[in-house]
Amino acid sequence: MIVFPTHDWDDAYENGRNIPGGTEYPGPWVAPAEAFRAKARAELDVAYGPGARHRYDLFLPDGTPRGLFVFVHGGYWMALDKSYWSHLAAGAVAQGWACAMPSYDLCPDVRIAEITRQIGAAVTHAAGRVDGPLVLSGHSAGGHLVASMMCHDSPLPAAVRDRLRHVVSISGLHDLRPMLKTARNDTLKLDLESAEAGSPALKRPLPGVRATAWVGGGERQEFLRQARMLPVMWHGLGGPVVDVVEPDQHHFNVIDGLADPASPLMRHATGGIAAQ
Repeated sequence: MIVFPTHDWDDAYENGRNIPGGTEYPGPWVAPAEAFRAKARAELDVAYGPGARHRYDLFLPDGTPRGLFVFVHGGYWMALDKSYWSHLAAGAVAQGWACAMPSYDLCPDVRIAEITRQIGAAVTHAAGRVDGPLVLSGHSAGGHLVASMMCHDSPLPAAVRDRLRHVVSISGLHDLRPMLKTARNDTLKLDLESAEAGSPALKRPLPGVRATAWVGGGERQEFLRQARMLPVMWHGLGGPVVDVVEPDQHHFNVIDGLADPASPLMRHATGGIAAQ
């Protein structure tokens, strides 16, 4: 049962202090990410735009890729970069996919709408490098950003939209309006109009694209609610959309399955998608 909080919205969206060991993150990701980059077949810091953070890392399998898998990092649109997550490309690469991981500008230097456009540019640039079907995944704020790629006002050009097969939002934030009630909004600088305009759950999904809201069973109630919003709001409007609650996972380890080609998360993300 989801219990909806009625006060203290900062605590409702606070993960670090509410997960055992949560305040240690993102530290635990640094060493495995560095180790993976050191051994991977990769093109690092590929420019997709003019800014210093307009870069992505492209991890490649042996042989011709099955398609392109993209992972967009979280950090509430105001922290971190692609370097913390490189090891999560291991699952896609082992399955034969190329995997792109972009950085992007952060709030308050830019607004969320601009970050959304930047991710569209990054996906488009990487799709120009790798043929075949396209699967997008993202964590937390990154889940919001990839869900935005499959909305009716997606920044992706038509040719890239046509290749989009599955979007997996992991612990994603699909309704931005609660952010207005948090101290983070001092940095995000949302108002009601921009929060509504930037919320994937309030938009129409592209037809024919699968969508999954994947969330850990041990997450904050608001993240469980945010996951449930996509199938509730998008039911009957586009392609198949489901929410999946992975037992015993919290906000920080729910993404671990991306590193394992045989994990339930990776099997679900790429299952049934034929190479082109």
